[in-house]
Amino acid sequence: MNKVLNIVIKFFKGIYNILDKIVITPVSRLLYNIGEKIKGKSYINKLINRPKFLVYASLALAIIMFILIDSKVINLVENDAEVITNIPVTIKYNEEAYVVEGVPKTVDMVLTGRKSDIYLAKQLGEHEVILDLTDYESSSMSHRVKLTYTKSVSSLSYKLNPAYVTVTIKDKISTLATVNYELLNQKKLNSKLSVESVKLAKSEVVIKGSKEVLDEVASVKALVDLSNSDFKDAGTYEVENLPLVAYDSNGKIMKDVEIVPNTLNATVKLDTYSVTVPISVQTTGKLVTGKSISKILINNNESQTIEIYGDKESISNIKSVPVTVNVAGQGNNDSKSYTVSLSKPQGVKYMSLDMATISLSFGDEKQKTIEISAENVVPKNLASGLTVNATSKDDIQVQVKGVSSVIDSIKAEDINAYIDLSKYGTGDAEVEVKIENKDPRLSFVVNNNIKIKITND
Repeated sequence: MNKVLNIVIKFFKGIYNILDKIVITPVSRLLYNIGEKIKGKSYINKLINRPKFLVYASLALAIIMFILIDSKVINLVENDAEVITNIPVTIKYNEEAYVVEGVPKTVDMVLTGRKSDIYLAKQLGEHEVILDLTDYESSSMSHRVKLTYTKSVSSLSYKLNPAYVTVTIKDKISTLATVNYELLNQKKLNSKLSVESVKLAKSEVVIKGSKEVLDEVASVKALVDLSNSDFKDAGTYEVENLPLVAYDSNGKIMKDVEIVPNTLNATVKLDTYSVTVPISVQTTGKLVTGKSISKILINNNESQTIEIYGDKESISNIKSVPVTVNVAGQGNNDSKSYTVSLSKPQGVKYMSLDMATISLSFGDEKQKTIEISAENVVPKNLASGLTVNATSKDDIQVQVKGVSSVIDSIKAEDINAYIDLSKYGTGDAEVEVKIENKDPRLSFVVNNNIKIKITND
C-alpha cells in the first residue's frame, strides 16, 4: 500500500512541477508585465498589486488547465508505446491431474498510451499474463487459447506476442524410479581427497508427468556438488537437500518431469588414498650409430618414486609414472640432461612431483646373442576358444645391444618374448617374435620367427 501511495504522490508532484513550469510561472510573469504597462490605470493597478492576486489567478488557470488535460481536451503528453519483454506466463489448471505442453515461459508485450500512464505502469511493475485452462480437460487434440493481461493501468492498451498459444493437455501419471547420484565439480575437490561412498536417504522416488515423457526417463540422479565448502578433509558429511534431476537416454535433463520429493539428504564419505610408484623413463628417436645409453639418473638418483593420489579403484593398477625424452642425434656427447613435466596418468588427481630432471649418459654400443627356448615365448591376444602350440623346437636367437656394463648381466630369463596372435585363426603359421622392452638402455633384434599351430579347444 505504501508503495502505491508513494507512486501516486510522486506522480502528482510531477504534474505540479509541469504546471508550475508551463502555467504558473509564465502567467505570473505575464500579469506582472501587464501591470507594468498599465500603471496609469489605478483600478487595474490596485487589483494587480494585491498580494495574493497573482497566486489566485495562477492557481485558477492551473486548475482550468488540469481539467482540460484530464478530460483530454488538451493533450500535454503525447501517446507513446513501449515494449516490455520476458513477462512470465501464469497457467491456471489442475496441476494434480494434468500436464500442459506448449506453453512459453515468457511473452513480450507492447503497451500503448500516454507517457505518464506508461511510466506509472512501469513503476507499479505488476505485469501478469495469464493462461486460463480451468475449463479444459485432457485430450488428444490441441487447443488454441488466448493469453490475457491483468492491467495495472486501465487507460493503457496492450498487445501480447504471442497473443495465442497452442497447448496440449495430457493426463498426469506417476511411477517409481530408482535414484542414483552424480558428482559435480570434481576438480574443485581437494586433489588429495576422493569420494569413497555416497549413501542417499532413499533409493526410490516418485516421478510424475505424461506417459510419453515418463517413457523417455532413463535415470534419476541426486546432484552432489563437490565444491561444497564443508568438504575440506577426509571424513563423513551429512548433506541436506540435494537437488534431483531426470535424464533421458542422451544424458539431457528432462524439465517436464516432476520428482517427488524434489530433494534428498545424503551421507557423503570422503577419504584420501595414495600409492607410491616409480618414475619410468622412455625414449623416442634414435641415437647416433654405435652409441647406447649407459646410465639414467632421475633427479640425480638411479631411481625416483612419486606418490600419486586418486580413487582407489582408479590408481590401484598404476605401476609407474612414465616420462618420455627425445634422444634423436644424441650419443657423441658424454651426457644430456632434460627438464620435463610429469603428466598425470588417467585417474590420478594429485602427484607429489610435477617436474623431474632426467640425465642420460652415453657409451659405445656392444652386442651379444642370447638364445630363448620356444616354450618361453608367451602368446598374446589369442581368440577365445583357441589353443596354440609351437611346432618348431628351434631356440629363438635374440641380439641384445647396449653398453658392456649393461648387457653383461642380461640373461635369457630377463628377456620377455611374446607373439601377437590378434590377427590369427586356426591353422599353421609362422609368427614374428617380439620383445617387451622396458629398459631404454637396451635394444633387441630377433633373428628368427617361431612356427605355431592354432586349433580349437
